[in-house]
Amino acid sequence: MPLHPLIEDVTARIIDRSAPRRRTYLERMRQAAAEGPRRAHLTCGNQAHAYAAMGGDKNTLTDERSPNLGIVTAYNDMLSAHQPFEGYPDVIRAAVRKVGATAQVAGGVPAMCDGVTQGQVGMELSLFSRDVIALAAGVALSHNTYDAAVYLGVCDKIVPGLIIAAGTFGYIPGLFIPAGPMTSGLPNDEKAKVRQKFAAGEIGRDELMKAEMASYHGPGTCTFYGTANSNQMLMEFMGLHLPGTSFVNPGTPLREALTEYAAQRAVCITALGNEYTPVCDVLDERAFVNAMVGLMATGGSTNLVLHLPAMARAAGVDITLEDFDAISSVVPLMAKVYPNGLADVNHFHAAGGLAYMIGDLLDAGLLHEDVTTVSGKGLSAYASEPTLKDGTVAWAPGPRESQNDRILRPATDPFQPTGGLRQMAGNLGHGMMKISAVAPERHVVEAPARIFETQEAVKEAFKAGEFTSDTVVVVRFQGPKANGMPELHSLTPTLAVLQDRGLKVALVTDGRMSGASGKVPSAIHVSPEALDGGPLAKLRDGDLVRVDATAGVLEVKAEDFDSRTAATPDLSGNGHGVGRELFEVFRQTVGPASSGAGVVV
Repeated sequence: MPLHPLIEDVTARIIDRSAPRRRTYLERMRQAAAEGPRRAHLTCGNQAHAYAAMGGDKNTLTDERSPNLGIVTAYNDMLSAHQPFEGYPDVIRAAVRKVGATAQVAGGVPAMCDGVTQGQVGMELSLFSRDVIALAAGVALSHNTYDAAVYLGVCDKIVPGLIIAAGTFGYIPGLFIPAGPMTSGLPNDEKAKVRQKFAAGEIGRDELMKAEMASYHGPGTCTFYGTANSNQMLMEFMGLHLPGTSFVNPGTPLREALTEYAAQRAVCITALGNEYTPVCDVLDERAFVNAMVGLMATGGSTNLVLHLPAMARAAGVDITLEDFDAISSVVPLMAKVYPNGLADVNHFHAAGGLAYMIGDLLDAGLLHEDVTTVSGKGLSAYASEPTLKDGTVAWAPGPRESQNDRILRPATDPFQPTGGLRQMAGNLGHGMMKISAVAPERHVVEAPARIFETQEAVKEAFKAGEFTSDTVVVVRFQGPKANGMPELHSLTPTLAVLQDRGLKVALVTDGRMSGASGKVPSAIHVSPEALDGGPLAKLRDGDLVRVDATAGVLEVKAEDFDSRTAATPDLSGNGHGVGRELFEVFRQTVGPASSGAGVVV
């Protein structure tokens, strides 16, 4: 199938816009690659330090003819999605020894769990952790002893941070190895109902805790389709995972076999082999277009609208909010996975998953097939799925029909004809809305505004019974310069209760919502942020605000709006406590949300 004209046009615009930056980037990568294997430039003393603890691998390391992999790991016990990575280094080292190579843990990177920090002060460090991860991975790889890197990371800021580092070290190959989702627990819709009952004061904390523990119950990624699982989808659409590996559960024979296979594949794509595949060749303009297509087709996380531009800039590619909006206009929503459906990612995978979706989108002309991937083949290889036969991994064609059309549908008969994200623009700034989980009758809300400067104040007003009519809730001074742009996910149950009471409610904020944001229309990432001259700082209680996802309009109707004096927030408490002191330089130098809220790129 020929490529869809709009996908072709958006790709051409990105290539043209990116040309100067991309050209300089590739020149630097080619120059670094031309210098040959990195270890050849180390002195004997340098190498002795690097290999001192490597025991029986020392002779292999010093011959400089056998590839050495650098493992960058985000393992910790606190983050369920990353707990399975504990044993991966041993598996990887053993696997590559079988093919005459070596592997070393190059370094660890931090990995926050947004589920733990949700609604807590620690969430104010969450977005900036992406840049810390990129910096930490850069330190790990700076030792210059690796012929390829394998990246162990799954969740919200971890994969984007690792991609930024991988792009920066784009002259060496890089392969991402997933850990997989936990098995299904309490259904997500039941968990959401319990949360709403607790927000309304109908049940106690003991019942809430019981439901939460039944939902998040074991190793692996949380099973809703939030940012973590959206990241895993991206890695396949961008060709950085091996095909079909994202949603294989931890602790299974297939999962371990895939980890071994991935490690050995990383050896094959080094410059010391015959299939040299540097990251700079994988992360091109077409890969990022494919990523945006996947985001729309699956109804993925709004957080990726922040992360993808930052990831792209690390590879010399410039993408904009307009690119997301244009792609969303032609890519159908093919999946219904919680929060825009009842199924979880395990159900999605069983229904055909990414293999079915990629194959169908290729047939529809909505993806670039002719891309470089770590598999050594084009994107059509990702329409296959792995199997385990007599202990050996093999790939077979994925399903050509959905196994459950309540979860996964073809592009010709989608859940809705356009993607799950909508650009919002008007005299209140630029923002985005995830509409895939919002009922069509709620796409337009025009109502008086209530202005808040913390999410706690919103919840206090709710408990006091102050919301009795249609309302646009505005939570401002939540952008990256103000307080690190925390997610405001804890507002979702509160606003959902108001909606269920029959009120028309919308949220407008320069902050973020979770990748699991649900049925309440939410214009988020509004830029410029209120602290940086953004119009939200001029809003007042009672202003008539229109949030129109159909037309993509975000505006206030007030004749004197432009002449008003902007509000001045009290941010004296934002700079200390729970490590916030350490991030002052980040708040001072961060870029706008519209270009990825980046610090290091």
